[in-house]
Amino acid sequence: MGSIPTEPTTKPQFRGYQSDSPLVTLGSSQQPSQQFRGEVAGNVREKRPGVWEVRVFLGRDGDGKVRHLSRTVRGTKREAQRELKRLSADIERQRSITEDTIDREQVNLSFGTWDETTTVNDAINGWRSNGWEDLSPSTTRRYQSLWRVHIRDSIGLRRIVDLGPYEVEQFLRQLKRDGLGEASVHQARAVLHRACRLARKWSNNHLPNPITDTEMPDWSLDEQPQAVRAPSVQEVRALLQAARNVDQRIGAYVRVVAATGARRAEVAALRWSDVDWEGGVLTIDESLVVVKGGVKVKRPKTRKSIRVIAVDGATMDELRAFRAERAVIADRFEVALDPDGFVFSTEPDAAVAPYLDNFTRVFSDVRVAAGVADDVHLHSLRHFQSTELDPVISEAQKQTRLGWSTVQMARHYTDGVPAKDGAPRSHWRRSSVTRGPQDHCDPPVIGSHSQNSRPRGGWLTLPIRRRWGAARRRSRARWRVLRCGVGCRS
Repeated sequence: MGSIPTEPTTKPQFRGYQSDSPLVTLGSSQQPSQQFRGEVAGNVREKRPGVWEVRVFLGRDGDGKVRHLSRTVRGTKREAQRELKRLSADIERQRSITEDTIDREQVNLSFGTWDETTTVNDAINGWRSNGWEDLSPSTTRRYQSLWRVHIRDSIGLRRIVDLGPYEVEQFLRQLKRDGLGEASVHQARAVLHRACRLARKWSNNHLPNPITDTEMPDWSLDEQPQAVRAPSVQEVRALLQAARNVDQRIGAYVRVVAATGARRAEVAALRWSDVDWEGGVLTIDESLVVVKGGVKVKRPKTRKSIRVIAVDGATMDELRAFRAERAVIADRFEVALDPDGFVFSTEPDAAVAPYLDNFTRVFSDVRVAAGVADDVHLHSLRHFQSTELDPVISEAQKQTRLGWSTVQMARHYTDGVPAKDGAPRSHWRRSSVTRGPQDHCDPPVIGSHSQNSRPRGGWLTLPIRRRWGAARRRSRARWRVLRCGVGCRS
């Protein structure tokens, strides 16, 4: 089936609690302090030998919480005291700004000046207050986790001008030694690179970007995780049976994922109004993403992901049986099943979207119960659909059915089938290359050679030798004509 046009949806875009507020950043999510009176209070304390923390009191926010501006200084105590004086002077200069002209953007700049004192944390905070909302919620959650756990208290405290490719590569290799995988280290480098690139732009190219020329550590084959593979037909049958044994909801969910090859968030976002019972097709036009406090309904990953998928009769029968069960549960709780509700919701009226990560956790238990290897994940069923359809439909049609933006993804998701590897072996055995001399249909013998003799150089040289002989004869004939005239035979 072809894709459908991307029209604005009228379905509710969020089910459950949603919090779009970013992490608390200095000067971005707090009101400016109103307690700039007298000298600015501050202190210096030694965190460990040679490392000092400088803190300057900024006042209290609207909720009465104390706010401080802190910096980490590496060196002597005298250098830390000089940094304290510099920060205090910066705060004093802000007293000349009237309260009528102070807004959050100005406070952000006053506490994050883009000069040689800017740290990596300052750059990340600047990104979070200017551009962070452009990222998808799942990307934002991942970047926040990487910054909070691995960057904020280590390389985030360093000034950008003091960093070089050597120090950054040491940090990336330390992440690898701490047990992070290649994808996580790559994402951490992406956060650092984007933040430092923005700091360079906001400083009018005065600040460098030390991440640009860095290289990633190498992971050997033994250190890399197992690649996602397409399960076999027998493994998928075992998974479907084990999922039905859990409950009918999980069994129907795994069945739809395997029968359509759709992404797990797309199947979880299916509504009863997306099911065409007569035509036997499902409309995929929404997806789910995990946010703080619940899940959020959003548009699919790409424009090509909005599509209509034909489904087999057995899968439709399982969905009919599942809907009948949900209707019985709704009657038991004396509520009406929402016709626009979510198919795999846990609520009786199906009005609330299911929590996405629960399906991944339950599938791990299903895989163990089915006796399937641990290199098969829920996303592996997408590989299974692409591999099974490879001899049936073209790659362009697979792109349309599975919702990829480019046709090259069809080759990425299609695995080799070991059972089909015998076909090339049989073809090779039947080919003339592997047959013996007695099986060849040799050309007839030319000239005075016997049937069993072979000219020197083999049969392949015969045409070449004939051409050379003819050329010599023509050359001799021309020479005789030039020497004694036409018709001379002497």
